[in-house]
Amino acid sequence: MIFRQLHDAGVLGINRRNGSYTLKWNKRRFYPLVDDKLQTKRLCREAGLPVPKLLAVAHHHFQLAHLLDQVADRDDFVLKPVHGAMGNGIVVVVGRDGDALVRASGKRMNASEFRYHAAGIISGLYALGGQPDQAMVEERLIVHPLFRDIATNGVPDVRVVVFRGVPVMAMTRLPTADSGGRANLHQGAIGAGIDLVTGRTTYAVRHNRPCSRNPDSNRDVLGVEIPHFETILEIAVRATDRTNLGYVGADLVLDEQRGPVILELNARPGLAIQIANRAGLMPRLDAIERTWQAGRSVEERVALGRDVARSNPPLA
Repeated sequence: MIFRQLHDAGVLGINRRNGSYTLKWNKRRFYPLVDDKLQTKRLCREAGLPVPKLLAVAHHHFQLAHLLDQVADRDDFVLKPVHGAMGNGIVVVVGRDGDALVRASGKRMNASEFRYHAAGIISGLYALGGQPDQAMVEERLIVHPLFRDIATNGVPDVRVVVFRGVPVMAMTRLPTADSGGRANLHQGAIGAGIDLVTGRTTYAVRHNRPCSRNPDSNRDVLGVEIPHFETILEIAVRATDRTNLGYVGADLVLDEQRGPVILELNARPGLAIQIANRAGLMPRLDAIERTWQAGRSVEERVALGRDVARSNPPLA
């Protein structure tokens, strides 16, 4: 019974996603463009798209001794694995206390602990498949004021699923204390669906259950108008155009000073965005297949995505 209800609602399952979209539209040879954050950053820069500034990279263990020296003039920055996923292995430094680094959680980390963590990154502790990795340090983005009361101890992002260059569905992922400040729905972050037409949050879930408020601040997360939303959609489309992939998740952060910034791209975007939007992906994906035409501009494709969303609204 439940499977029939999901089918009738147009919910895309993981097997269908893999067989009909990921495998069909995402050629394996292009995966490194999105699985490798350095390559993603390069291709976005080449397209003139905003990305966090790269401050330092350690490719080998012997380079770790001087990794902190390269950011000695900065009080805040982010250490992350080049091939990481789901926010694992990321260390956000928000300040300094003498010789100690102050993390977003308020905990202190000394230089030795920082190097030890970076060594774990290079050893592949947080990498996809556990392969040897690289440790990168980039600028810390400052959360837009809109999000400060509806997200907790972390940086919220906006996920846009793009199919054949057309935005299909969007949500914002809001960290909570429960998620440890990570914008990860599986760890307790809030997923709030965004109406592609209005740019407002319409429905939200936490641990796959309906949610209307941030449990830490008690602030309402529904009916929030996302600033620069049209620009977010356009940047997501332009970034995915560079990948040669047909089914991609684009993750952006809304920085206080810079506005929308591309954080990373994902060739295997998760399916929880459907729960956050209370809408299935299938009707929208099918509609794009039927109406897709080559040669459309970015603006035309964003308009198409909005038209398709308008014709396939969330469940009542």
